Amino acid sequence: MLTALVSVEPIRDAATLADVGEARLSVSAGYTTIAPLSAVLDTLTLLTVAQHIALLLWVILLYVGWRVRSTRRPTTPVREAGYAAMLLGGIVVAYALAALLPRPMAAIATSDDTVLSIDFHAHTKYSHDGRPGWTEDDVRNWHRAAGYDVAYITDHATFEGAERGVAANPGQAGEGTMLLQGLEAFFRGEHVNILDAGRRYKGITTPDLKDVDDQSLAIAGIIPATTPVIIETIPGNLAKIPAKTMQGTTGVSAIEIVDGSPRGLSQTRRERTRIVRIADSLNLALVVGSDNHGWGRAAPGWTLMRIPGWRGMTTDSLARRIEEVVRVGRREATRNVERRIAGGASPIALAFAGPAIFLRMLTALSADERVMWIVWVWAIALAPRAWRSMRERRATLPAA
Repeated sequence: MLTALVSVEPIRDAATLADVGEARLSVSAGYTTIAPLSAVLDTLTLLTVAQHIALLLWVILLYVGWRVRSTRRPTTPVREAGYAAMLLGGIVVAYALAALLPRPMAAIATSDDTVLSIDFHAHTKYSHDGRPGWTEDDVRNWHRAAGYDVAYITDHATFEGAERGVAANPGQAGEGTMLLQGLEAFFRGEHVNILDAGRRYKGITTPDLKDVDDQSLAIAGIIPATTPVIIETIPGNLAKIPAKTMQGTTGVSAIEIVDGSPRGLSQTRRERTRIVRIADSLNLALVVGSDNHGWGRAAPGWTLMRIPGWRGMTTDSLARRIEEVVRVGRREATRNVERRIAGGASPIALAFAGPAIFLRMLTALSADERVMWIVWVWAIALAPRAWRSMRERRATLPAA
């Protein structure tokens, strides 16, 4: 209730950190009904590696403080080992629920019909690091639940998941989440995503689909209007971005400002200012990649792109239009929205990560979610008393 006095929007512009007027975070009745679980599991899913470590240290610190206070009464090593095992089990269960539990998702909703939301980086089971059994249908359902209009399947060294996804697309855009084809490969030592690779652009990689072939890429880029769109993914070496040179060598057209993997979130939040500065200096579009491999039910962000008339386009028409907007508009082509999570990679920020993460989670709640938090808190608080009262009544009943 107190954090309602300093409430903030649950999403923000990923580059400027300002509020986003043309978009909002939409949650379903199911998401709101289990609001405490939804908020906690979303937060766990969207933490950086350092924040995960810091949060676990806070949990352990609080546990130790509780046990020191409790052990003023007699205890035994066996009892303490049991409590420690319960703590470890609770941590494992919490992370397992965040990664595996099917549950409602928070979705993006825009107020402009000419704007579509895009994920430029997702994987299926056909990637070597994809979740077993995570099919193209699962990818489509995950992205639809998060409000994406378009998602690129950019598996490693294979087009199978992308081809299957494209084949099952709705007849036209706007009738459901469209899956488009891409590929994650190496380009001059850096991980990149190549849009429409294997569909419009065939043969621009080595035969094993692991590296971009510079000669084939140069041929594909002879006509500027059809140059392949290549996106620098994160984590990456920002000092080695394969940018277009003065001699005309084809380079990347965009860079991720948000990458949903734990390591990707770590770098994009830690080096956000540098990424924006590089995008400005090299005239690169900023994009969001969920980098989802089948784990978790929280989208880290969305790329918003204005394309009048995109509804009703076919798969190939929409893919080409998106590429054209990135290729021509570059730095001005997109606006990127991210979930608001307590950030900061400095030692001080990490030292107070536990309370900071919890307070940021509470300040980003909607009014309906706050009501459900209060309902759940009271329900949990009163449940033991109700149980004891029921047992006492049963004990006083005369035997049959």
